[in-house]
Amino acid sequence: MTLQETIKGQVKEAMLAKDTVKLGVVRGLLAGMTNELVKLERTPQDILSDEEVLAVIRRAVKQRKDSIEQFIGGGRPELAEDEKVELAVLEKYLPQMMSEEEVVAFAKAKMAEMGAVDKAKAGQFMGVLMKDLKGKADGDVVKKVVDLLLN
Repeated sequence: MTLQETIKGQVKEAMLAKDTVKLGVVRGLLAGMTNELVKLERTPQDILSDEEVLAVIRRAVKQRKDSIEQFIGGGRPELAEDEKVELAVLEKYLPQMMSEEEVVAFAKAKMAEMGAVDKAKAGQFMGVLMKDLKGKADGDVVKKVVDLLLN
């Protein structure tokens, strides 16, 4: 069963459980998947690959994180709490991300492989790491690690 089919099945589960938050999140994901299919010039009845579904989920996660930041900055913590609850539901669909320690170990190994990396090449090093860690590590964690190692 694909990830898209799993998420479709969870609409019914959320309805039966009367879980309005999860229902809203899952419906939003399904709408995002339909939009992705249209963008890829496929019919809405087609099935996305798991990688394409994960891209839709990552975009939704990024939107929630941005909203949380904006609401907190705007002095609306009650709205930020709603977004945090939705974010928790979305993150259940994503694969487990690498911890900061794992990213540090990977980055050190990559530095040894590439040779001398200094602050001037931080952007290039970051690009190489993100290419290798795509979908495995959060970009903010990778940036933090790069800054830590090159300072």
